[in-house]
Amino acid sequence: MQTTKQTFSQPETTKPGLITVWVQAARPKTLAAAFVPVLIGASLAYAHNSFLLIPSTVALICAFLIQIGTNFANDYYDYKKGADTENRIGFVRATSAGLIKPETMLRATILIMATAFLFGLYLVLHGGWPILVIGLLSILFGILYTGGPFPLGYNGLGDLFVFIFFGFIAVCGTYYINALSFNMEAFWASLAVGALCTNILVINNLRDVDEDRITGKRTLGVLFGDKALKGEYLIMLALAFAIPPHFWVQEGYGIAVLIPMALVLPAAILARDVIRISNKRELNRTLEQTAQFMAAFGLLFAAGLILGAPAL
Repeated sequence: MQTTKQTFSQPETTKPGLITVWVQAARPKTLAAAFVPVLIGASLAYAHNSFLLIPSTVALICAFLIQIGTNFANDYYDYKKGADTENRIGFVRATSAGLIKPETMLRATILIMATAFLFGLYLVLHGGWPILVIGLLSILFGILYTGGPFPLGYNGLGDLFVFIFFGFIAVCGTYYINALSFNMEAFWASLAVGALCTNILVINNLRDVDEDRITGKRTLGVLFGDKALKGEYLIMLALAFAIPPHFWVQEGYGIAVLIPMALVLPAAILARDVIRISNKRELNRTLEQTAQFMAAFGLLFAAGLILGAPAL
């Protein structure tokens, strides 16, 4: 489907400063998706007496850089593909809004991803070829999410990408650079993280489904409708809350690992809002709350893993 690229700008008097524009383009409100996977992987390593401060810190830096680079790439490629129009109800996209030139955004994407690669070289020296593969795939698919001949986010694969890379790969990769081995507990923990990361994308897609349908962006919402996205959100919440009890019952952790269950009521309120909201603009607030919920769950789950860890 051919679309016409549109550039829309704000009045000069309302344009934010350059630093503010770049900060907004990095989408800091969703960076919990970079922080929480590393936090959980490192906390699990700490519970196993394998935590290493420097590799974990570098892994966190790489996670932030790759997510910011992915956000910049999304900003650029969505503009090039005409996916952001003047009717957009989501947060302002810097390139489409005329706040940052396309070529400048592309250069920034390359710079951020290259910086992530350079930091990642330390992790490769520490952890070997598995980390090199993880790092290269994370950078590559961060770009291919909206770029390339078959962009994942435009073909119904965005949710799967987020679940795998921000869940399984990020959590297990962080655990690996600490312990230099794989552990099934990291896999189970990654399911909760991947689920909550995916819910950030679910809200984004639910909000933008009408615009995406017009511009030819085939997200799961476009393919299956709003009800499917709302159902996905509930399933992902349920999956996240199933993981702490698994650690308590199956992995021998103490009752402290159930600390995240204190968030059941906030989760229920979020779920109710997602089901009931009809004004798509209100989902901007829900997206922020979903990211905040993920951060809260991650902090409590990390504490539970450390405090409830069985004696080794």
